[in-house]
Amino acid sequence: MTQPRPKIAIASYSHTKDIKSGAIAIAGVEPDFVEVVPIIGAFRRMVRDVEFDVCEMAPTTYMIARALGAPFIALPIFLMRRFHHGGFVVRPDAGIKVPKDLEGKKVGVRAYSVTTGVWTRGVFINEYGLDSAKVTWVVDDEEHVTALKLPPNVVHAPPGKSLQSMMKAGEIQAGFTGPAGVGRAGPPIGGWDKANAAAAAADTYPELIANARSLMDAFVAAKKPYLDDLKRGRGDSPEDKRYRNFLSLMSDPLPYGMTANRPSIEALITYSLQQKLIPSRPQLDRVFVDIDP
Repeated sequence: MTQPRPKIAIASYSHTKDIKSGAIAIAGVEPDFVEVVPIIGAFRRMVRDVEFDVCEMAPTTYMIARALGAPFIALPIFLMRRFHHGGFVVRPDAGIKVPKDLEGKKVGVRAYSVTTGVWTRGVFINEYGLDSAKVTWVVDDEEHVTALKLPPNVVHAPPGKSLQSMMKAGEIQAGFTGPAGVGRAGPPIGGWDKANAAAAAADTYPELIANARSLMDAFVAAKKPYLDDLKRGRGDSPEDKRYRNFLSLMSDPLPYGMTANRPSIEALITYSLQQKLIPSRPQLDRVFVDIDP
């Protein structure tokens, strides 16, 4: 009996294009690449309906889904990196000079669990002493994982109002910019039936875990020529410039594997706990395959 081709949903980056084109093969796997633009749509389809066999995923979305019993596990292959100390704005008349001043204020974020928001709140909490529970977080979109129960200090924007309009009117005093602030990812895509989702994943999940090494090797091979180009000064996209700037801090701005990423994963778990996104600290081997390049 012919095995079904595993469905893989990842965005087209300079460091993934050779995998998607077939120039770099995934040993033992004949993939069926599914194009989802923007890729955020795939996140929702994965956590709600387990539509794919391999899927790029926002890390906080994944942590929440896994804590709620999602029948998939992550590989430590992180396809996007950035520092999250920027992308946050305040009204000049709000009296906000330091993160601690956000207490008692209303702050806009597209969804409470959006990863940029989680990282930035984590920085404010752990480096600047913010009590996040004393901030009213105003959201105007739904969470990827609809089963997530939000803390009581998270409220929805009134019907017909956006974070942009509320910021302009002074109804919120600060907020995130870009996709974390006002982006839209489309309408809901059904509900997540855990039993059916687990059954749908059962056929290919063990095979794909067995091929974790093949997946890791393919992603590493696809990244190498991109890193070589960055080091030679090639590439002018915003992502190219961001990663090239990272080269002064690290030899590889897109490190893969558990050894390189363990501190970041542990920090994100801590931030997710502090912000009441997950109920308890998971064992790392229950949320990530322990593999290195």
